[in-house]
Amino acid sequence: MASGTIRYWAAAREAAGLAEEAYEARTLREALDAARERHAGRPTFATVLARSSFLVDGDPVGKRDHATVELPEGGTVEVLPPFAGG
Repeated sequence: MASGTIRYWAAAREAAGLAEEAYEARTLREALDAARERHAGRPTFATVLARSSFLVDGDPVGKRDHATVELPEGGTVEVLPPFAGG
């Protein structure tokens, strides 16, 4: 089990109600599932998360299965919701 930080940007930060929080998880899926559970009372959080892209220590996750993305000790997960414009 690794510990690290999840950082929320733009609409994800608004939906979570905070800019960052700690994770304790082995995989990105575990970290995101735990975040969904913590923020179950915030109706837009899961929707924003489902539309977001993710970076783990600066590396894009892309379309990889989140269950296969292992999180490092002391790592950072960036949650990037879709941005308008281009």
